[in-house]
Amino acid sequence: MQGKHNSAHVDSFYHLLKESKAEQFCQGTACFVARHMSPERWSAAISGEQRVYCLGNCFAGPASSSDTGRPKMGIHSREPVILGPIIDGPIRSFAAYAAQGGYRALEQALSRPQEDLLKAVELSRLRGRGGAGFPTGKKWRAVVQQRAPETFVIANADEGDPGAYIDRFLIEDDPHRLIEAMAIAGYAVGGTKGYIYLRREYPRACVVMEQALAEARREGCLGDRILRSGFSFDVGLIVGRGSYVCGEETALLNSIEGSRPEVRLRPPYPSECGLFGKPTLINNVETLANVPWIVRNGGDAFGRLGFSNSRGSKVLSLNSLFHTPGLYEVEFGISVRRIVEDLGGGLKTGTIRGVIFGGPLAGIIPPHLFDTPLGFEEFARIGASVGHGGVVAFDEHTTIAQLIHHVFDFGAYESCGKCTPCRLGSRRIERLFQQVIEAGRVPAHARMECNEIVSALAMTSLCGLGTGLGEFARSAVRHYAEELEPCFR
Repeated sequence: MQGKHNSAHVDSFYHLLKESKAEQFCQGTACFVARHMSPERWSAAISGEQRVYCLGNCFAGPASSSDTGRPKMGIHSREPVILGPIIDGPIRSFAAYAAQGGYRALEQALSRPQEDLLKAVELSRLRGRGGAGFPTGKKWRAVVQQRAPETFVIANADEGDPGAYIDRFLIEDDPHRLIEAMAIAGYAVGGTKGYIYLRREYPRACVVMEQALAEARREGCLGDRILRSGFSFDVGLIVGRGSYVCGEETALLNSIEGSRPEVRLRPPYPSECGLFGKPTLINNVETLANVPWIVRNGGDAFGRLGFSNSRGSKVLSLNSLFHTPGLYEVEFGISVRRIVEDLGGGLKTGTIRGVIFGGPLAGIIPPHLFDTPLGFEEFARIGASVGHGGVVAFDEHTTIAQLIHHVFDFGAYESCGKCTPCRLGSRRIERLFQQVIEAGRVPAHARMECNEIVSALAMTSLCGLGTGLGEFARSAVRHYAEELEPCFR
C-alpha cells in the first residue's frame, strides 16, 4: 500500500504519463507569439486535454506533433564544430558516421592519459550550452577529484525551453556523435555507466537513439572493453514523462532514481553526490557534441573561436516568425542585430518588438539593445541570458501584458511546488494579468504585490524556473514600462 501511495505521489508530478497517438498541438512561447499565423492550430493547442509546451517544431509554429520537416541549417562560424557534418542531411547509421571519421576521436582518447583529455577541455574554455554557462572543464575536474569507484555520466536531453530545438536535431540527425562524446567523457572522468535523459515530446529522437545505441554496442564502441581497450562503458536511454523542471540537473537525478523530481538543495553538487549518491557528470547534448571536435583538433583551436570569455561556437534556433527560421551555428561575439536581420531575415508579419534568448524564463532584449554581442557576460549585463540558444522574437501581435500572462502561466504550471514564491506567486501574477487582458487594468496597489513576488522569486528560488521568471518580469518592467503603466490604475 505504501508503494502504491509513493508511486501515485511521483506520478502526479508528470504531465505525459502515457504516450499519446493523437495529434498534439504546442502552446509553447514560440507558438504563442505566432498564434496569429494559424488561429485554428492555436485554438486546438489551448483547448486540448493535455498541455504541451514544446514539441521541438518551433520553426514551424504554431506547431503540431504531425510536423516532420527539417529546419533550415546554416553555419556562420570559421569552424563548423556542431552543424558541419549534418548540414547536407542526417547521419544516423554507424556506417555513415564512421565514413565521416566518427569514433576516431574516441579511439584517440583511449590511447591518451585521462589527464590529457581533462586539460584539453579546460584549455578549450568550453562552457555549458544548457543555460548556466558553467565551465565544462571545471565540472569534469570536480568529478575526477572525487576518486570514486563508481561514477555516472548523464547527457541531459530534456530540452524543455519553448523555442529551443537544437538538441532534438542533434540527436535525430547525428546520434552517434552524442554516444561518442559520452564515451570520451566517461573515460576522462572514470565513468562506469552513462544515461541519456530524453524528453518524451521527442518520440522520433527516441527511436533514432535506441537504434544508434544498439549499433554502437554491436560495433564495440559501447560495452565491455570498448574498441579493444581496457575501458568498459555503456549508455542507457531514459525517457521522461513530461516535466519542464526535469531539465534542472538535480530534479533530473531524482527522476532517474524514481523519486518525485523536485529540485535538490545544493551543496552537495552532483559532481560530489549525484545519481544514487555517486559522483555524477551532467552535461547537455550540445555541450557534449563539442567534445569529439576538441579531441581531434585540440582545446586551443576551439578556444580561438568566439570572443571574450565566451569561446567556441553556439547553435541558435530561430522561431517561425522570422523569414528564415532554422538552426544556425555562430561564433560568440556576433551581434543580436545580425542574428535578427541577417540570419533571420527580419520578421514575416510585423515589426519586431523584442527577442528572448534561451526560453521564456530570461530577460527580453528590446530593439535598442540589438547591437549587444552574443556572450554570457555581455548578455548578463543587459539582464538577458544566452540560455540554451532558442531565439523567440515577437511583434505587435503580442502585447507585453499578454506575454507576461503566458510566461507566468507556463511557470505556474511547470513549478515543482517546492518554493512558495514559485508555487503561489507565479499563479498570482498570471491571474492578475488575466484581469489586465480581460478588463484592461488592475488596481494600482497590485503593482506593489507583483514587485514583491518578483523579488521573492529572484532571491529565494532553488532553480532557474523561479529566478528566470524574476529576470523575465524585471526586463519587461525595465524595457516596456510605458506599455505596462496603464495596466495598474
